[in-house]
Amino acid sequence: MSTEMRREAPGKGFVLTAEQQEALERWLRRPKTGQGLAQRAQIVIECATGKSDIRVARKLRCNRLTVGRWRRRFVRDGLDGLLDEPRPGAPRKISDADVERVITRTLETKPRDATHWSTRSMAKAVGLNQTAISRIWRAFSLQPHRSETFKLSRDPLFIEKVRDVVGLYMNPPDRALVLCVDEKSQIQALDRTQPLLPMRPGQPERRSHDYVCHGTTSLFAALDVKTGNVIGECRPRHRAIEFRKFLDTIDAAVPVELDVHLVLDNLSTHKTPMVKRWLAKRPRYHLHFTPTSSSWLNLVERFFAELTQKQIRRGVHRSTQALIESIEGYIELRNEEPRPFIWTKSADQIFASIAKYCQRTSDSGH
Repeated sequence: MSTEMRREAPGKGFVLTAEQQEALERWLRRPKTGQGLAQRAQIVIECATGKSDIRVARKLRCNRLTVGRWRRRFVRDGLDGLLDEPRPGAPRKISDADVERVITRTLETKPRDATHWSTRSMAKAVGLNQTAISRIWRAFSLQPHRSETFKLSRDPLFIEKVRDVVGLYMNPPDRALVLCVDEKSQIQALDRTQPLLPMRPGQPERRSHDYVCHGTTSLFAALDVKTGNVIGECRPRHRAIEFRKFLDTIDAAVPVELDVHLVLDNLSTHKTPMVKRWLAKRPRYHLHFTPTSSSWLNLVERFFAELTQKQIRRGVHRSTQALIESIEGYIELRNEEPRPFIWTKSADQIFASIAKYCQRTSDSGH
């Protein structure tokens, strides 16, 4: 028999089961399958037809020894034989005791010269390198450089008010509108002292740190919880008389046949005799007050955050009128395709989260 004939001799044969055939074809079709695994699956499928290693290698344009290796691995171990085996690595240099020591020190102590740990100060304190500290913190989601704020409401009617407002969001009454109302006061019309430097590849937009204030305005806004539509108007001040005028604006904008439920905070301008007389003449209006120190419960605050991010924070306004036009233009554009903010957390879930904070506050020792 010639050498060429011996090379073309068929390899060790095998038959694929239906499950194996389906799994191999799925690996080939899946976009996220690695190139190596896809090649091995193709090798096994071709070998199952009885072809020799060299014929499979020619068709797939790979080395004959590669075909033989994966044929043998599949015959011996099945589909598991096509997966990469764990590769040996360097032994661990950081023990579990070292990791525990870093975590405990991070959570329970502070450096002598700072309010929080850095990777360098912690590395120096525990005798490890900075990279090791960074990896440990990342693995346990520790970020000593970050800090957030919170405040727990002391309103004696906190539970009742939360259930009332959240109930409006999650189960609004029939034939009624739910409007979240508030003021964003003292919005400054800011102009930078020098021209902006526009963004370029590799360089963000830059602006001078100082500014010139050309006046302020206050935005009164009412957010329709169901549709996301916003009723808004700017006023030079935010007294009770301006709030009553804004109630007139709301009254003119909403259908007369519907009841109106207003979600408000505890600002004194919302409770003056002038406002109470206005409401007494319009019994279809119902007020729902959020607890003290709980502005997060009023959905219009989410709209104010969106307005600040998209129009105010980086905006340049050379007059109060320019600022007002920018705000009104944004509201008009938003109302063309309004999107409501969906409230998803029930009152009981809110109380459970607050109970966690209360427990952590009690256990903090402060």
